[in-house]
Amino acid sequence: MKRIFAVAISLAMLVATPGLAAADSTHQQAINVVIARALSQRGVPYAYGGGNVSGPSLGTASVDTPAPAAPPSLGVDPLAPNVGATGLNLSPVGAPVAEPGVTRVGFDSSGLVVYAFAGVGIKMPRSSGEQYKVGQKVLPSQALPGDLIFYGPDGSQSVALFIGNGQMVEATDPGVTVSPVRTNGMTPYLTRIIA
Repeated sequence: MKRIFAVAISLAMLVATPGLAAADSTHQQAINVVIARALSQRGVPYAYGGGNVSGPSLGTASVDTPAPAAPPSLGVDPLAPNVGATGLNLSPVGAPVAEPGVTRVGFDSSGLVVYAFAGVGIKMPRSSGEQYKVGQKVLPSQALPGDLIFYGPDGSQSVALFIGNGQMVEATDPGVTVSPVRTNGMTPYLTRIIA
């Protein structure tokens, strides 16, 4: 009898406060859109430095050579007006310019996250290390679909999107794929962007 009474009160509270149920529904819809956008890119090639809010883009460095430890100078005079504070050659609007010979269009891990969250109007930082700094930190045991999984010190090496059932979607060579969650090298916390 007490259980029936508790259920009746709970239902009455939901009816009396429709904003509560609508907020949960809105959050879930946003998470579903983020996951669907990421999944829609399965098979798109990996491109180091590739991806933005509009989708796949020209990478900034060759996938065949290891990523440089420091930003590449690209053979440009560092005092030239089109060189940003990072030392990367920048276009007039401030976008990184690909090193010579780079022709692959696609996503890197943080570029895929930028694209996925842009679908619900959330502007994410461009690097995984910066993405690690935003949102709510959660333990892996508390992971929910839509949470971000990071790798390397302070998330600086890579990021993937948790989609549930022990699976994640990530941009890795050769392309965007769904795979089981890897724990090797994972940061102690995941990040929840839509809470």
